[in-house]
Amino acid sequence: MTAFQRKVARIVRGIPRGTTLSYGEVALRAGKPGGARAVVAALHTLGDIPWWRVARWDGTLAPQVARLQATLLRQEGWNGRKSKISPRRREGREGF
Repeated sequence: MTAFQRKVARIVRGIPRGTTLSYGEVALRAGKPGGARAVVAALHTLGDIPWWRVARWDGTLAPQVARLQATLLRQEGWNGRKSKISPRRREGREGF
């Protein structure tokens, strides 16, 4: 496992149940701005992590697994709308 994959795993495990982060936000927190595709690749290779808590930048779910992802998120209390975590404070936006 690479250092980047370890960071992605730690970040994704830390996403609260029923909420999502974008692939880009996970990449940013892992120290690789613009690395959304690298996060996708990492999630494909990592095993036991809650991959379903990572969504597209606009909060939509990946079409290939949307049904399963939505089911898993709903089991955690996701309502399909306002369950995205606010990004960290950057570029004038506030978050946690």
